[in-house]
Amino acid sequence: MNRKQLTILIVACAVLGVIGWIIYNKRNSDEGSDSTGGQKLIKNFPLNDVERVAIRQGNGQVDLIKQNDLWTVQERNNYPANFTSISEFLRKVWELKPAQHIDVGQSQLGRLELLPPDKGVNSGTLVEFKDKSGKNINSLMLGKKHMRKGGEDSGFGGGGGWPDGRYVMVGSDVKTVSVVSDALSNIEPKPEEWLNKDFVKVENLKSISVTSTNATNNWSLEREKENGEWKLADAKKGEQLDTGKSSSVTSALSSPSFNDVATNTAPDKTGMDKPLLAKLSTFDGFNYEVKVGSKTGDENYFMKISVNGSFPKERTAGKDEKADDKAKLDKEFREKTDKLQEKLKNEKDYEKWTYVVSKWTIDPLFKERKDLIAEKKEETTPSSTNAPSSKPVAGNSGTNKPTVKSLSASGTNRPAPPKSTNGAAAKATDASTADAAEKK
Repeated sequence: MNRKQLTILIVACAVLGVIGWIIYNKRNSDEGSDSTGGQKLIKNFPLNDVERVAIRQGNGQVDLIKQNDLWTVQERNNYPANFTSISEFLRKVWELKPAQHIDVGQSQLGRLELLPPDKGVNSGTLVEFKDKSGKNINSLMLGKKHMRKGGEDSGFGGGGGWPDGRYVMVGSDVKTVSVVSDALSNIEPKPEEWLNKDFVKVENLKSISVTSTNATNNWSLEREKENGEWKLADAKKGEQLDTGKSSSVTSALSSPSFNDVATNTAPDKTGMDKPLLAKLSTFDGFNYEVKVGSKTGDENYFMKISVNGSFPKERTAGKDEKADDKAKLDKEFREKTDKLQEKLKNEKDYEKWTYVVSKWTIDPLFKERKDLIAEKKEETTPSSTNAPSSKPVAGNSGTNKPTVKSLSASGTNRPAPPKSTNGAAAKATDASTADAAEKK
């Protein structure tokens, strides 16, 4: 190859390289993506000024409002919201960076489900961030989830696979349409999903009783010590507790949960006019009263709870207790009492609400009395063929007499004499047997 041919080859390669670069950029332009440079998605987002968050999608809506430094859910009569979920979401939005900018027009927003929330099937989820007065600070439209399949990107969302991101738009500005690397799957306009799910916790149960509308199903269990045996407090004659059947009852409400908070709390709507009543007492001094109302239409029930507590104010010192031990034990007593008081204060806040709980949570309270009683074992009657005959033996006085075993002189059992057909021999044998017994 001469120099001229080499030069032509180099020029041809250069031209092909330029053409390839142009095609590559055009392809990226057609797909509508470019580099983000690591900039934040929302440039104006004063995190600490946000005191209201509104989430809307279709007919669903939830308004999270900060009141007296406490986040609440407006659609649930301002029930306390999950502070952790809200704070994590706000910080995530503040830090959010686009993985790709998407160059689209207004007509393409439907493909990415970025239309306003009232526009039907292709509408997105609108999240509005507001200040204390309700003034809009900024908003974010959450669109179609970006799907990944087989480890490769799926273009405009693609189909199948699993979500590895989401199409978003700041406000209504189509120039901000981007893909972020977080699917934000838990951001939905469902009030029940934003509630603070902390709840009562019954510990160290001492006694439990249930009173229903049917008195025959009432029952009461108790134990004298924390590790003691459970017993029927109102046991009737012949009744005995089946510890296997009662195990779920004796741990009732030890770690309960609720699904939602009722908005219509009228007694005739929730069944609180004729509730099932349960009373639970603990060794720590707590007394709970639980009312279970009617079914909500699915596998949930309405429930109300009240709690009171009585705790010793002073500790009784042990005999011959040393000064150092007394100081340590007194400190531990005060710390425990303070924790019990704090627990009581927190659980008193649950009294004003009517909760929607799963059947599984309160199922032990639905047990009837017969479900806790041990089954009676049937006594086996001896067969008539094995029963001793009450008829007198011929030659006897009418009563059965025990048979006296013959003993030899050495004190061992004497073998029975052989049968004889001779009557005189039989009489002689009987006589010798009687003599031997008389001598003994």
